[in-house]
Amino acid sequence: MIESSHLSALPGIRHGFHTRQGGASEGLYASLNCGFGSGDDMAVVARNRAKVAERLTVDEAALLTVWQWHSSDVINVNAPWDVRKPPEGDAMVSATPGIALGILTADCAPVLFADAEARVVGAAHAGWKGAIAGITDATIAAMENLGARRERIVAVIGPTIGHASYEVGPELYAAFVKQSPDNGAHFSHSPGHPQRHHFDLPGYLIARLEKAGVNEASQLGVDTYQNEDSFFSYRRMTHRGEKVYGRQISTIALA
Repeated sequence: MIESSHLSALPGIRHGFHTRQGGASEGLYASLNCGFGSGDDMAVVARNRAKVAERLTVDEAALLTVWQWHSSDVINVNAPWDVRKPPEGDAMVSATPGIALGILTADCAPVLFADAEARVVGAAHAGWKGAIAGITDATIAAMENLGARRERIVAVIGPTIGHASYEVGPELYAAFVKQSPDNGAHFSHSPGHPQRHHFDLPGYLIARLEKAGVNEASQLGVDTYQNEDSFFSYRRMTHRGEKVYGRQISTIALA
């Protein structure tokens, strides 16, 4: 598990960007796969999630995830739900102690938020679709509805695919530049492929968080694609022609 010093410094907040290590899954899912929708043995995934809940000192049933679908939908969480039949969305916010918000990723960016003074936390799943749709802005707004203030919010981007590993086509570049010409700063030409670019997803998210006016926005700077021993990666899986992949989990809770 990786912790951010920016979140660890906040009183009453527990968090962790969990790696793929320390679980019970086998094969391509080895070993701390926390995604019920990954195709892995559901009972083993439940055991893995129980280990994560134990690390956070919350009940197993209180470690919640959503059915992520690259939207800008945010769910206000005040009680546990059936973890195997979660609601759809790509972010959660909560002011309820003892509930852990979990984001599942395998290259997309997990973003954890906290306003320690208001005792409000948030967690968002930001792939490029969710990022451009404004999932981070929507999470901040939902936190404000619970009493948070954006000028107090600390936001941290966890392990995600890095700029050098993320080659994209001209349609994605065009979509971001259409949103704002300034977004071109987060792209660089791919060597030998003049119509393709490398996209800096965490850099775009940092810029968006800063524009939104949060107190502090930072990133761990860890590339999921390049660190196979520690992280699952959807892109690495597709490049190898593998059929399945696991999901690591990033979590935050009020103590």
